[in-house]
Amino acid sequence: MEKTFAERVSEVLDVDAEEFRAQAAADGEVVKEELEAGTFDNHQSIVGFEYEFYAVADGRWTDSTDDTNALMRVPRRLLELIGFEKELGLHNAEMSTSPQPFGPYGIRAQESEVQARLAAALDCTSAEGMRLVSDAMWTIPPAGETARSYLSDSVVDDDVRIATNMSDSVRYHAMANTGAAADTFAVDAPNVDLQADTVMPESLITSIQPHYQVAHADDLPIYHNYALRIAGPLLALGVNSPFFPPDLYEAGVDAETILQDAWDEHRIAVFESVLNEGEDPKVAFPEDLDSVEQAVDRVVADSTIVPMPVERGDRFDDSFATLRTKHGTYWRWVRPVFDGPTRSAANARIEFRPIPAQPTVRDSIAFQAAFAGLMEALPRREHPVLSLDWERARENFTAATRMGLDSGQRWITNDGHETTNPVELYEDLLAHARHGLEVSGFSETEAERYIAPLRWRVEAMETPATWKRREVRTRLDDGASLTEAITGMQRAYIDAQEESLLEGTFADWA
Repeated sequence: MEKTFAERVSEVLDVDAEEFRAQAAADGEVVKEELEAGTFDNHQSIVGFEYEFYAVADGRWTDSTDDTNALMRVPRRLLELIGFEKELGLHNAEMSTSPQPFGPYGIRAQESEVQARLAAALDCTSAEGMRLVSDAMWTIPPAGETARSYLSDSVVDDDVRIATNMSDSVRYHAMANTGAAADTFAVDAPNVDLQADTVMPESLITSIQPHYQVAHADDLPIYHNYALRIAGPLLALGVNSPFFPPDLYEAGVDAETILQDAWDEHRIAVFESVLNEGEDPKVAFPEDLDSVEQAVDRVVADSTIVPMPVERGDRFDDSFATLRTKHGTYWRWVRPVFDGPTRSAANARIEFRPIPAQPTVRDSIAFQAAFAGLMEALPRREHPVLSLDWERARENFTAATRMGLDSGQRWITNDGHETTNPVELYEDLLAHARHGLEVSGFSETEAERYIAPLRWRVEAMETPATWKRREVRTRLDDGASLTEAITGMQRAYIDAQEESLLEGTFADWA
């Protein structure tokens, strides 16, 4: 007889945590032995990409404009049909690209794959009256529901708490049912009041995640530490979530206060506050790495939320399967990864996780290309920004979430000059991103094409967050309520995206 979902969750909760941790530690030694043997080395750099979306109603099946662009649950059969993967919420869909060698053909292949698969997905979802949206945070709840109820509704089945609108991932549901789980999972953001019995509030947010596979695993710490220095400046260019669904704001707070206090990027705070508990944060800006072995040791030492059962097969990375499972809840904004189905395909890579989902595909690929270009150029040129104190890099990251391009990012230019001038910073940063592309085989014209969407943001001092703030500000000035202003902004965002998602850029919205 097939087990119920609650029984499957209960099985996970019965896994021996000490045994799980011991096996993860043993697996860590396996990985370090393979690192010593050079198994994770490759002759070239590889890039990959993860792209998250949420689904909304396109309004075709209703006479009421109130339901237009309301959040929608994606049927599981439809996810399978479009070849996307489930994420935390039933409204989410995730695309992962096929890894490609870093170079002009590889980045073109990444862009073309995203465009082709997304275009096909948009056609399929359109037949269901829904549309996939590329955005950092949804703000219009499902028709007839509040955001609060959608995110907090749960039931108890056989002593197991199940979030009503969460995907059927045992790990996600188990997080709320362990003995060490928090009593509630709350969002900590200005003027926001949201608590739930499960981690479902994390499904407010969506992101893009460029991956960069290093050629020599021993060099991973250098790439990792450079990635920490560029995290703040790149996030400042990509901020895209200044507003929550209106019913999540505290009662009695006026619209003017909410607008003034809002941060440019709340996605970081949502992820950290929902999943961090106590003095051992699960979601964090990681410290510098001194060695590649230390990267493995950090995963081993990371606290265990849910010790999942692990089945070992014949893949190469099944020899450290428990460590890979543990790594699934090793949430760092810059995250080292070791895996590979075969010994010849084994790789060490950096997942760059700070960037929220962007208005268009070209803007998203611009971040992927810029990140990869910087990973090529900065170590090659021994760029002095590596000497920026780690504390300053972390402060940059936090400041970027608050004020975006106005956050006073601290940078050290190629000539050793320390600056907080955004023009000087981005002139140096984008020049090195472009150089990294050119030394990887891109023509000057093609390299500039990929960097141009980000360069425009610097020149215009415009980000998706400033666009959203202006849209809300205009509506409030015209007499709209906060709910009307945020809803109107969100529909304007989706309308603008409909015309530009696949081939346009955010600059077309100006």
